[in-house]
Amino acid sequence: MESHEPPPTLSAPPPAPPRLIKPPTPPAPPRRGRGWMIFALILLVLLALSLFMNLGQFTAKIARWDGSRSRTAGPRLDEVVMEDNDASAKIAVIDIDGIITSREIDQSGYNLVDLIKAQLDRAGKDDKVKAVIIRMDSPGGGVLASDDLYRAISNFQEDSSKPVVTSMGNLAASGGYYISAASRWIVANELTITGSIGVILHSWNYRHLMDKVGVLPEVYKSGRFKDMLSGERNPAEIPPEEREMVQGLIDETFARFKEVVAEGRDRAHKENGDDGKALASDWKDYADGRVLSGTKAFDLGFVDELGGFDDAVERTKDLAGIDGEANLIQYRPRYDLSDILRLFGKTQAPVIKVDLGMDAPKLQAGQLYFLSPTFLR
Repeated sequence: MESHEPPPTLSAPPPAPPRLIKPPTPPAPPRRGRGWMIFALILLVLLALSLFMNLGQFTAKIARWDGSRSRTAGPRLDEVVMEDNDASAKIAVIDIDGIITSREIDQSGYNLVDLIKAQLDRAGKDDKVKAVIIRMDSPGGGVLASDDLYRAISNFQEDSSKPVVTSMGNLAASGGYYISAASRWIVANELTITGSIGVILHSWNYRHLMDKVGVLPEVYKSGRFKDMLSGERNPAEIPPEEREMVQGLIDETFARFKEVVAEGRDRAHKENGDDGKALASDWKDYADGRVLSGTKAFDLGFVDELGGFDDAVERTKDLAGIDGEANLIQYRPRYDLSDILRLFGKTQAPVIKVDLGMDAPKLQAGQLYFLSPTFLR
């Protein structure tokens, strides 16, 4: 008997549970670079160096404290060995290179005169320094700066009894020779350009240019000669008395130049005897601004010996009574972090510099110079 039961109904499968959607993984935070760590480390090292240098300077100043409770101010100098000959005696070498000026030469705030005086002071206080060599390579410069250095070298020799020898390089003219005349001994190469004994005062007159562009100066002055050397005046309006006064000033300064040459060379000849050279009887005939070769200067007695730097070293050892070898040293300016940071505090107007193959001297109109302009054009 057949069964009439309905076929079993297939139940639908249970619905699948909804899939959980995971939120996107947030991006990893960017890794912080190590640049700031390097910068901080460098800054800490610089600060430590600055602290160390300042501590060293403070210690050095305490060591130089003398009985009068005073300390010497001036450029900070470090002793540098130029030539180590394993000797106890030392010879200090001082360079005078370029235009001789009283202007600030670098960020330290000191000028060439300050630097040379400080070097002479160090050489005078060091008992192991037996003499000084001036390496001269200069066309000259300012009248006052040259005279200051002449007096500084003369006073150094008198106070310390240590000889100064000048070794002339390519050029030792005008103010360069003025300073050299203070030395106990002068050595020049045969081809050294020297001499140029004279004084120059330079100014400009631009009145004709002003007339062309229609500019008329209006001047109020308290005296007849208050605008002396002014470039705004018509040359025809310059009185003869003014020209005589300016020329008188030139002549007076020139007389001082010749006095320095005679004084310095006579003193050196008395100390050197027949080993050195005396000025020729007609030397003033060559003190007219002309330049001389080293050979001609030797013939006229402006220099004592023909040779180079090595010859100057040997002569210096002989004059100083050094038996054997001597170390050659220099005193060079010290620069530290404070000098570098000082540069950031200075603001200067932008300057456009044209490279002409040489640095033109910064001469000021109306000032007197012991200068050989022949080599500056």
